[in-house]
Amino acid sequence: MGAGRFGFLLATTVLAVATAGFSACTADSDNQKPARVQEQESVKAKEQQQEQQHELAFDIREGDTLNAFYRRGPIAAHLVLSTGKSPRALVAFPAGNSGVGLWFQPTAKPIAWNIHSRPRGVTEQDQQGRPLRGIQTDIETDATRLVIREGVLSSVRVLRDYHILGTRPDQVATDPRVAENALHWTRPRLDGAPGYALRLEVLQGQIVVERAGANTSGKDPAQSSDVIALTANHGQPLRLRLTAMTGETPLTPIDPAQLLSETAADDPRSRNALAFLSYREKFLAGSWRFDTYFGRDTLMSLRLLLPALTPEAVEAGLGSVLARLNPAGEVAHEEDIGEFAVLRHQREGRSSAQPIYDYVMIDDDFMLAPTAAAYLLDDARGRARAESFLAQKNSAGERYGDLLSRNFAWVAAAAAPFAQTPDRRHLITLKPGKQVGQWRDSMDGLGAGRYAYDVNAVFVPAALTAITRFVDAGLLKPYLNADRSKTLSGTAHSAQRWQQAAPMFEVEIAGARAQAAITDYAKTLQVDATPALATVQAQQALQFNAIALDQTGRPIPILHSDDGFALLFLDPPPAALNRAVDSMMRPFPAGLMTDIGLLVANPVYGDARLQQQLGRNAYHGTVVWAWQQAVLAAGLNRQLGRNDLPEATRARLIQARTRLWTAIDNARDVRTSELWSWSYADGRYQVAPFGQSGDDQDESNAAQLWSTVFLALQPPAQ
Repeated sequence: MGAGRFGFLLATTVLAVATAGFSACTADSDNQKPARVQEQESVKAKEQQQEQQHELAFDIREGDTLNAFYRRGPIAAHLVLSTGKSPRALVAFPAGNSGVGLWFQPTAKPIAWNIHSRPRGVTEQDQQGRPLRGIQTDIETDATRLVIREGVLSSVRVLRDYHILGTRPDQVATDPRVAENALHWTRPRLDGAPGYALRLEVLQGQIVVERAGANTSGKDPAQSSDVIALTANHGQPLRLRLTAMTGETPLTPIDPAQLLSETAADDPRSRNALAFLSYREKFLAGSWRFDTYFGRDTLMSLRLLLPALTPEAVEAGLGSVLARLNPAGEVAHEEDIGEFAVLRHQREGRSSAQPIYDYVMIDDDFMLAPTAAAYLLDDARGRARAESFLAQKNSAGERYGDLLSRNFAWVAAAAAPFAQTPDRRHLITLKPGKQVGQWRDSMDGLGAGRYAYDVNAVFVPAALTAITRFVDAGLLKPYLNADRSKTLSGTAHSAQRWQQAAPMFEVEIAGARAQAAITDYAKTLQVDATPALATVQAQQALQFNAIALDQTGRPIPILHSDDGFALLFLDPPPAALNRAVDSMMRPFPAGLMTDIGLLVANPVYGDARLQQQLGRNAYHGTVVWAWQQAVLAAGLNRQLGRNDLPEATRARLIQARTRLWTAIDNARDVRTSELWSWSYADGRYQVAPFGQSGDDQDESNAAQLWSTVFLALQPPAQ
């Protein structure tokens, strides 16, 4: 178990099988019994096998949130306990991206949770004898009274929406049953498949069901209009036993011993987080909110983690991306699975549980080629396995080489118009009617831009260059028909022409105007502008790359961290390198650097609307994302490996790398988090967990796939 920041006590009780509310029905008809017995025997065999499998158990505490992770065999679960004035207890499962959650009414004063016994795996059966798998744990709180707001059992996507919006589909509404001083929520999935179960037993305290004009407790059944309260005994903490289970099909874990290579950093927290998110079917983007496949997250994580992963792990990740390509060759961004897929199909008039893939993003399509090249062409292990990997087939019988060449042909065709006529109108734009399309996928992430810098200035030319290398190496020859061969024959020329895209994003601001903007913005934020102003000269123009172009081609003047992509995937000329590094490394609010990390955006040179939209409470605003720092760290390493740079540029890169790693080290306590915000006091920036302020747009995952990539990155030697 990972080194915890709150105490777990080993459980000493033994789980009773088939407890009230979840036991199997015994009144089976004769024609059902053989199948039922077979299922029970299968469950028992899996349980016996589970005893021999590796157990992963660790915890992470961030601000007001306790996170406890458990995985063993077919059971994987993430317990989230939110303290403060808005208590919450939920469990998310990688199986089917499902979850169960319990929200309480706001309390008058902050309450605290404690985990009294660590989560342990349980397997029970629903009323049809089908297996439900999950965890059981004993928790306690100093609250004297907690009022149930609602229990929600469904897809994690449904739980996410309920947490943010306070609404959920009527179809998933589930009333609790009160029995034996316990609350039971249970139901099948909407299509009749095995569903979900949540049980809350009061070990110390009592359940009070409050109706108009009367209070009752104990076994009386609760109605949806009743108020259900959990009350503590005088002088004792309220202690509860939480059991949470799902009937969704479990994933197959990648054993930690088979996940990382010998070069991976010795960081238990990052190793644990990565292990929890790694499965043979796919890597999960992050927990609790993204316990499923995301194409961009998988590809970027593979690229950064490559030296630290085993070949088997890399190929599992690449295979998951290839398996989800659409017929045109586009990379799937996200998948709707489990009950969320059922809900989507129902809304569209179908009865199905088939996964639905989202292809709205425009960046992931161009990430596959450079990521595949990093493994199959540049990594010695990948080169040795390239032919056998490309010859592998997915479940539909398609060879990986055919699928990869399908994506390459799509990329070449999408890039062709600009290569023929390098004009802004031929850049890669967001899809019609969409406001998002790359990693800054909140509505304001690009500041209303339509042509993203990272996609056009970096990923398209990087993809074209990688495809050219594959063609030259001859690896794709068995998978190219005449049409695809012709399509890919011009990628080298296209890559050269696409170098003309980056200058379209250049912004220049007079030094005096920049100083005034920095002064005004710092006053608004109530931070000291002195260090930032010292890096900007009144008589010297300030230059940087815009985050995007708007529909008319006007650069949107937001400083951003996406220049790190250029350092990681391209070989910019020295002048462009100097400009990119300077714009990022200037102290905030002149640039992006703070004491606790590199911010991903800075609207200092934008108007008041942009500054309001991209503040420290915005998901893609003036906040720190761990993986963006890793991109820059890896990019700086790559650039310093070049032998064609002037010494002045090299010195600039070395200084930037040292400053970046100092900031990374200052925020080690949140290193596996998705993102974090900041506060400012006594002249310094301090970490503020994202999502725990009432003004934050969303919340951060405690375990994020691409935040574990520092396992493959080490700080420079002193």
